[in-house]
Amino acid sequence: MRQCLTSPDHGYYTASRTTSSDDADQFGATGDFITSPEISQIFGELVGVWFMTEWMAQGRPTRGVQFIEMGPGRGTLMSDVLRTIGQFRAFASSVDAVWLVEAGEGLRKKQRDVLCGEGVAMQELSDESGKNVWWEAKSRYADIPVRWVEDIALLPKREAADGMPFIIAHEFFDALPIHAFESVAPRLDDERSELPGMDENLPVRPGAASRTPQWRELLVAPTKQKSILIVDQDKQSAAQKEDREPDFQLTLAKASTPSSLVIPERPRYRRLKSQVSSRVEISPESSRYVQDFAWRIGGGGAARARESRPAGAALLIDYGPLDTIPVNSLRGIRKHRIISPFVYAGEADISADVDFGALADAALEASPGVEVHGPVEQGAWLTQLGIKERADRLLKQVSAGGEEGERKRKELESGWTRLVESGPKGMGKAYKVMAILPENGGRRRPVGFGGGVVG
Repeated sequence: MRQCLTSPDHGYYTASRTTSSDDADQFGATGDFITSPEISQIFGELVGVWFMTEWMAQGRPTRGVQFIEMGPGRGTLMSDVLRTIGQFRAFASSVDAVWLVEAGEGLRKKQRDVLCGEGVAMQELSDESGKNVWWEAKSRYADIPVRWVEDIALLPKREAADGMPFIIAHEFFDALPIHAFESVAPRLDDERSELPGMDENLPVRPGAASRTPQWRELLVAPTKQKSILIVDQDKQSAAQKEDREPDFQLTLAKASTPSSLVIPERPRYRRLKSQVSSRVEISPESSRYVQDFAWRIGGGGAARARESRPAGAALLIDYGPLDTIPVNSLRGIRKHRIISPFVYAGEADISADVDFGALADAALEASPGVEVHGPVEQGAWLTQLGIKERADRLLKQVSAGGEEGERKRKELESGWTRLVESGPKGMGKAYKVMAILPENGGRRRPVGFGGGVVG
């Protein structure tokens, strides 16, 4: 997944798009998929409103707010967020900078065009140490600087006690690499094969490991026969007929791999491990990112939390199950349909369902200064934030008559309803929303998660 999506030479998000149009990219009707911000402006507006409610609840600081977006796509979501908060002068003036974590040079330029203006110069800057380097340009919105880095590790650490990081991860975690595992029945030869230097002719006394099921990793291997894919076969069959045969397949490892030996021994995994043929998907890289979020918001330990007061918020919006471990979800997406992840390497999106439970565990383990809310279904979250009321207001503002006015009204209506609907074409149930906030002992729930506006 990492090679196909972010390889410097041929990555889906990092390589130049080889199409006939200079404006072509992965998003929208002419691309491979469409995201919520591209469907309706209301989505980004409500994200901006949500962060404003957190700014209010956390004391309305006059400075120190840093917006950080992971994988910003075209920049549409951040543009809608900044346009919205610009209507609230006190909140807008508290924003020191916008940081965009983007690995692709082509996408960085598109984000610059949307947020700063076409052709605006991007300066390369660094801090006093010279170790932290970023690109910067002035945004269209209140002259807030927009800064780009290629990875979250390159972001400056939150040092100031009054800093307030507001982190957005929309359809970000689904593109991070996963490991897939299957529980296999215990076998005596497994134990022998895993002991280096063991004489195969010597008897082996069965130990505890040989009497219990073990995890085996599903590895990518060249195709020798019909592919063994961990995708939804019902969705896959029709699509695969139109595609070339996969070059690779997933095959069960013959012995333990390093990854299979370090699966977190949490109860949710142990129960599945005891059931032979059960599968799980785990993303260590996702844990790394969400741990960074938790460090920035709550501090990484008791001493760190005392030095910088817990503050800020992270909003995670992606697709995946509410409370179960993803399984058999690895997929390719090309021209708005699901295909095998093992064809069109570097030319198709590859994604997997997000394990929100694992993200919550990683955040809480990383810092005692945070708490996690959700996940909740996107439809419910948007409804609590007032998506229908906002859509009604926009519909009243459509002034054009005739065919043009009707087109705008239909586009607006179909857009917001798609975001909340739970049917096969809707996004309201498939997408989930999770929030990471400073720990407050359960005294306050955030807006959209059962709480109301405070402050």
